[in-house]
Amino acid sequence: MKYLIMVYGNPRSRAIWESFTDEQRAAGMAEHLSVGAAMADAGELVLSERLADPSTANRLKAQPEALAALGLPTDGPFAESKEQLAGFYLVDCPTQERAMEWASKIPEAALGLVEVRPVWSA
Repeated sequence: MKYLIMVYGNPRSRAIWESFTDEQRAAGMAEHLSVGAAMADAGELVLSERLADPSTANRLKAQPEALAALGLPTDGPFAESKEQLAGFYLVDCPTQERAMEWASKIPEAALGLVEVRPVWSA
């Protein structure tokens, strides 16, 4: 079964990252590369990507007509999220426990910034 391991960031974690020396940043990236290589060696990594900063994102705005047709509020308030998806690993593992094992090796896991979710298949 496929699981998406999502790595999140937030303003505080971003500030911490930016305060690191070049050597500390290189060590952090080396940890990610090591985890990804281990997943690939185990034959369970499908895809992994680091995402660009959220400030570069474009989001489609909700269309009031579509919301009204579904009986949803058209004037907010809408939830604001401090955490932004920073990257992901798509793994194909026999169990969710195995996916959680991989997720626990990601540096951001210790900060509570990693989520594991099964990929929905019809």
